[in-house]
Amino acid sequence: MQQQSDYQLNGLVALVTGAGRGLGASIAEHLAANGAAVAISDRDGDAVQQQAERLTSLGYKVHSYQHDVCNESQWQDVIGAVVANMGGYDILVNNAGIEDICLLENTSLETFKRIQDVNVNGSFLGLKHSIAAMKPGGAAGKGGSIINLSSVAGMSGFTGISSYCAAKGGVRLLTKAAARECGELGYGIRVNSVHPGFVHTEMGNNLLEGYVRLGLAESIEQSTELFKSMHPLGFGQPKDIGNLVSFLASPASAWITGSEHVIDGGWKS
Repeated sequence: MQQQSDYQLNGLVALVTGAGRGLGASIAEHLAANGAAVAISDRDGDAVQQQAERLTSLGYKVHSYQHDVCNESQWQDVIGAVVANMGGYDILVNNAGIEDICLLENTSLETFKRIQDVNVNGSFLGLKHSIAAMKPGGAAGKGGSIINLSSVAGMSGFTGISSYCAAKGGVRLLTKAAARECGELGYGIRVNSVHPGFVHTEMGNNLLEGYVRLGLAESIEQSTELFKSMHPLGFGQPKDIGNLVSFLASPASAWITGSEHVIDGGWKS
């Protein structure tokens, strides 16, 4: 009998948040292509339903859920539905996130709190309830892999996105604390973070436009060249992040936890 590759996800069930578009949609497709049954969620119910229909048309097993990651009871409901409807729960990708392009001196406290709420509190709630479900004795109970989307902006400061830097830095260390705790308690749950550089998505394009709006670049072309010059291998594509997340979700990364995976075309090298 031919042995299954450790890179395959056959028989595993994944949940990807913020999967109505951009990185989340690409990550969900990569997990499904590698054999996982995938639940996708997003605050935008129409967008995530459209993604589910697209992925189902490709032959993948997909369920969709409208889901505000800042709402704790919705986390409980979604995870419960995933276990009940899909027969397990093995992988969480905490992808949902927002940014604000604004100089620190002009950033309102309300905006700062909102950025932390979605990026940090949303990841915290996902960790909290996924660990409870995945650990021995939990609703799924087989352990698993949790991947938190941070950013290179969670490792270094950048002009115009201070709120986002603070949030993604929080995700980075929350990941490490959760990984150590799950390891020491013998839960069989691995927790890692992914730190993309500039990727061509709606959020990435908003950053280019924001730099022009703030007067940090004279045009979209200049803004694009500024960020492109930081990446020796050029800008990334959503599929690049999907490939890395699929690896971290798979048995091939069984001895990796608490680590930060920079994927930035050489920006931080």
